[in-house]
Amino acid sequence: HEARADPGTGGHLAEREELGTSQTGRCSTSARPMMRRLALAATLTGARGFVLPSLPGALAAPSAVLPFPRGSGALARRVLAASMATDGSFDASSYMTKERDDATKDYVMQQVMVRVKDPKASLDFYCKTLGFNLIMYREFPQWEFNVYFVAPIDPALIPGTPEEQWAVCMNTPGCVELTWNYGSETEEGRVYNTGNSDATGSSDGEKVRGGFGHLGITVPDVYDACQRFQDLGCEFSKTPNGGGMKGLAFVKDPDGYLIEILPQGPMITKEVDCAGVRADGGEGYKDNSK
Repeated sequence: HEARADPGTGGHLAEREELGTSQTGRCSTSARPMMRRLALAATLTGARGFVLPSLPGALAAPSAVLPFPRGSGALARRVLAASMATDGSFDASSYMTKERDDATKDYVMQQVMVRVKDPKASLDFYCKTLGFNLIMYREFPQWEFNVYFVAPIDPALIPGTPEEQWAVCMNTPGCVELTWNYGSETEEGRVYNTGNSDATGSSDGEKVRGGFGHLGITVPDVYDACQRFQDLGCEFSKTPNGGGMKGLAFVKDPDGYLIEILPQGPMITKEVDCAGVRADGGEGYKDNSK
């Protein structure tokens, strides 16, 4: 949709249906509540006009901006957040606009931890294939495990002493802590359950519907990145044109954990991906937990 303030109707909004339309060209039933909310919000803010974000398929990034009046940025964000909720679903938009309180404003989302079978193989993947750097590691022979913290960080920022490395690491968002338990590298096959329809470690040999899903990185061009991953011998769970959601991919690390590959800009598709799958091909959407 595009909604405009119409001077000829006292500022009422004239809507042009471009989004949420059925094959007949009419606004779909599921899209109408969102359209009404945004139209009302634009009227209340005095917006001269706004263009809704396009939503290609089930996953998309906004492709247009909403030109609200100057100084109304917070209100614009609330309006956009409200537009993302659909009738019948849990409206989570209030969590986007809440202020950070004094007790938590300095907290850092610093790490996620995964257990790995072979630390060298994992460090090779995260540091050489994904381009991360090792910020800090600690060895605990008394408890028979080591930890390695990796992140996409400029190596020039990594200091030389363990104490300084600790300080940098604990203040770097988005680290992955790779934990190696001694002896796991000698076991046959995969050792740890990935959480995605995986029978590893289950007592009855049946696949487990786990809670963990994946890690994720963003890249300038998903198709170029995946061509590089393929050239390096990576295993894919989904190539960019595979599955129902186009323009994103999943590669596996040495332990089988999924790494989602998303674009840093708009979701786009290219005619053929690294596996030769065409944009109009691939199987439908698959729930990786099942």
